[in-house]
Amino acid sequence: MNPVTGVGERPSEHSAFGAHGSVLVINSGSSSVKYQLVNPVGGEAIASGLVERIGEDDGIVSHTFAGNTTRRTGAVSDHGAALRLVLGLFDEVGPDLEEAHVVAVGHRVVHGGAVFSEPALVDEAVEHAIEEISPLAPLHNPANLRGIQVARELLPDVPHVAVFDTAFFSTLPTAASTYALDRVVAAEHGVRRYGFHGTSHQYVSGKVARVLGRRLGDLNQIVLHLGNGASASAVRGGVAVETSMGLTPLEGLVMGTRTGDIDPAVIFHLHRNAGMSVDEIDELLNRRSGLKGLSGENDLREIHRLVAEGDDDARGALDVYVHRLRKYIGAYYAVLGRVDVVTFTAGVGENDDIVRALACEGLQNLGIAIDPARNEGRKKQPTIISPDWAPTLVMVVPTNEELAIARQAVALVEG
Repeated sequence: MNPVTGVGERPSEHSAFGAHGSVLVINSGSSSVKYQLVNPVGGEAIASGLVERIGEDDGIVSHTFAGNTTRRTGAVSDHGAALRLVLGLFDEVGPDLEEAHVVAVGHRVVHGGAVFSEPALVDEAVEHAIEEISPLAPLHNPANLRGIQVARELLPDVPHVAVFDTAFFSTLPTAASTYALDRVVAAEHGVRRYGFHGTSHQYVSGKVARVLGRRLGDLNQIVLHLGNGASASAVRGGVAVETSMGLTPLEGLVMGTRTGDIDPAVIFHLHRNAGMSVDEIDELLNRRSGLKGLSGENDLREIHRLVAEGDDDARGALDVYVHRLRKYIGAYYAVLGRVDVVTFTAGVGENDDIVRALACEGLQNLGIAIDPARNEGRKKQPTIISPDWAPTLVMVVPTNEELAIARQAVALVEG
């Protein structure tokens, strides 16, 4: 099939549960648990769901299987209660987990620090290591760890695998991962660029090669993961050599509520002159900035609507957003020396043709351009959106982090 019109991999000939069983993928957040039961061979999600507002009286649970969604509301006291609800829904409305032959439970863990450069089979030592790394991701790792602990209690007979967002970027060259900070202080406190969204960047860069029928080792790629959180990567021959996020997911591109790159002296300025505490500044930079801070909205659909109505703040926010994107594309072109493919992925990257067009505007001299007709609309399949004459392909490739986690879990368990 022509990739211009959307290229998919050949459908699986296996049953829904797959010839080799299924994987339950769990993403445990501070107040939510997102999950999917995945066929790692065919790639389809057999069932999926979300528990929200954990610890509150108005919790919401949704579970989707066979095209039907079951919803529950009520108090969900903690992650243990959340996962018990999830397992109860599998028993009540399906699919039966025993019939699904769950061969592994894959857990997303945001930060692997310098300890984990690949998935890890969870035991007490791995749990302890994740806890030790938690100061690097205090908003994420403790919740990820609690999800692992509860799931191991409830599903003790299935291997559990931790898959780390930072692992793909453990290959960064020293020049890319090192901040120009006092080296003794940096070493003592683990300060370096770790990168995030690595599961997505790895999946998408590999998918590009498969879709194009090219050897991954022959391709230089820029991957733009654009969602409420956003990151860019430079991938040479399947190996990450640069990425925009750093010690934390705050650095880099402009995001829904995060500043991205900012002069660190802004922190001192706000503390000294605005009387803001460290926690208040943390809240400002992570939750009240980015598109939301500039326009009052963190959803680009709303920003486009406001731009169309002549809202100057929304126009300014969009300009800042795409300016940062273009800057990173140019920087990573310089890092790689040659770029074969630029790929957009995640919620904004897959669905927002305006952002895609603006991000590549003015880059024709680098061989990067977009065909307006090919770019139009949302893309549910891998699609080439660049014109035939452009030496660099521009693509949209939907990400699938759950499938990537499932496949990494199976690969580790089956050795």
